Amino acid sequence: MKALIQFIASMVIFGTIGLIIKQINLTSVEIAMLSSFIGCTFLLLFYIIRNKKLNFKFLKYYKWLIIISSFALAGNWVFLFQSYQYTSIANATLGYYFGPIIVLLLSPFILKEALSKKSVLCIIASLIGLIFILSNGFLQPGSNDVLGILISMLAGSCYACLMLTNKFVKQGSRMDLTIFQLAITALILLPFVFGVDGGFEIHTQIAAIPFILFLGIVNTGIGFWLFFSGMEKLNGQNIALLSYIDPLVAIFISSLILREQFTALQIIGGIILIASTFLSEFSFNKLKIRRKQGF
Repeated sequence: MKALIQFIASMVIFGTIGLIIKQINLTSVEIAMLSSFIGCTFLLLFYIIRNKKLNFKFLKYYKWLIIISSFALAGNWVFLFQSYQYTSIANATLGYYFGPIIVLLLSPFILKEALSKKSVLCIIASLIGLIFILSNGFLQPGSNDVLGILISMLAGSCYACLMLTNKFVKQGSRMDLTIFQLAITALILLPFVFGVDGGFEIHTQIAAIPFILFLGIVNTGIGFWLFFSGMEKLNGQNIALLSYIDPLVAIFISSLILREQFTALQIIGGIILIASTFLSEFSFNKLKIRRKQGF
């Protein structure tokens, strides 16, 4: 039960990211860098308090995979945070959730996993859902929705790269992997912040500091800690099912708290996209076996 609560809490925390980002008037690169740095620092302090040590042999063995995945994580956050500038949290979240479908498409080429008939149908259904979601932007000239959703899809593509790369990391703690990735991501983004943007201007954004700290400590640090703590004791089916709490929370915040508007066609498209992504990950055959066995 504890693992279940931890994982659900992590999904709720991840679902609030869009709301927090909307309160921070910094560039997406700056926000991503601060989030990575603060989150990494929090997790390192957590390790120190619990007398745990990082496995640097693990880092050395998988260094290139970790570096590639860190670039993917950097792109994931920068594009996702940027998408919130152009469209609603709901639209950005739904565009982002096209990422697992990209993983499905690339699996035959990278992971050598054959696509089943169900997978092909899920891909077709998700594409239809995505077209419905994009429809509002095409029907309203001057709307930035299409641009925002396309940017969120880039974030989803980076997330797909992150997922695929992490599948090749067979050993080591997932928490160690996250700490290394967050640290390297912060280092990757640092030159862009100080070289391109000319450095932070936090002194002009005093009101945003609590939200930046919340994003780094809660959404990143505590969120990842709860995520991996819960995930260790849950099976793959439960993880796949509970992962959909994240987009549902984001959509709830978008509609009921921020009062962001979306059309009936977008709602239908969102349902199709989430349902097809869910079905692509969920094995009903395994569920039937577990029910027969009394689990």
